[in-house]
Amino acid sequence: MAIAAVSLSPVGVGVSLSRFIAAALKVVENQDRVAYRLDPMFTTLEGDLGDIFALVQEMEEAVFAAGAERVGTVLKIDDRRDKVVHMDDKIRSVHQQLG
Repeated sequence: MAIAAVSLSPVGVGVSLSRFIAAALKVVENQDRVAYRLDPMFTTLEGDLGDIFALVQEMEEAVFAAGAERVGTVLKIDDRRDKVVHMDDKIRSVHQQLG
């Protein structure tokens, strides 16, 4: 099980990017292989690493289909093999440390 943060940034399309992010998010919403959470700066994905890679590629294609001619993608992956950890578990662990 992997947890990944992905950020897609279309280049040369102005300063408002929400329509491009919405196009990518529609791809995420229309699948059931990878869990997700939309955050202000990244979209967090959780699932099989191969499924995450395939989904990120589909998300990029959606941004191109929405009119972008260039897309910069940042992908950060936490692929833990010693135990199963979900995105909510990571947040809960930090809150426990805070008391």
